[in-house]
Amino acid sequence: MSTHILITGASRGIGAAIAEALTLDATKVVALSSADGDLADPATPDRLWQASLDRLAGRIDVLVNNAGVFEANPIGDPDAEWLANWNRTMQVNLTASAQLCRHAVLHWQERGVPGRIVNIASRAAYRGDSPAHWHYAASKSGMVAMTKTIARAYAKDGILAFAICPGFTMTGMAEEYLASRGGDKLLADIPLGRVAMPDEVGEMARWCALDAPPSMTGAVLDVNGASYVR
Repeated sequence: MSTHILITGASRGIGAAIAEALTLDATKVVALSSADGDLADPATPDRLWQASLDRLAGRIDVLVNNAGVFEANPIGDPDAEWLANWNRTMQVNLTASAQLCRHAVLHWQERGVPGRIVNIASRAAYRGDSPAHWHYAASKSGMVAMTKTIARAYAKDGILAFAICPGFTMTGMAEEYLASRGGDKLLADIPLGRVAMPDEVGEMARWCALDAPPSMTGAVLDVNGASYVR
């Protein structure tokens, strides 16, 4: 029987690499992109879950939360603008993921079957981020804490949860930064000497989704070239 997988933020970068890695395993994947709905709208996750269930014959076995935004929010911005940007990042990066995790846990509990959640967080969850990205670091730290809580709460039901924390990854954003004056400084901070490749994160997500042993539930896996070790 094929494994039915829902992935968010799968149109490019890490999400596309995850979708490719999982599709190679002959699973049935629904790979969602921003074209499927704006996760900044609190009503979108509920609608996307139901639409994905319909596309996957009423069964989802694995949820991969990858969708996210990384937008600057300088502390000197006007109060209302700063708060709106904070709330948008929290909604897209954390709350939408929580809504989908909730649907997944309830789905598996109601059916009495096991399931897996893979949340793509960030090195920023532990290390923090730039002065303009308080909200991003906080959202990813929240995602890690949520993953651990789900793992502890529902392991008895066969529901497993994992988090992956990439550092800089070779997506469009990293390519632009590497080409800028900050590129040398970025690489000097990574003992491996290069940023991670999307397919490296994709393989980690594939393994967590399909092969990681159940006793690993609650694990947080780093992929940052030893730029942050804990």
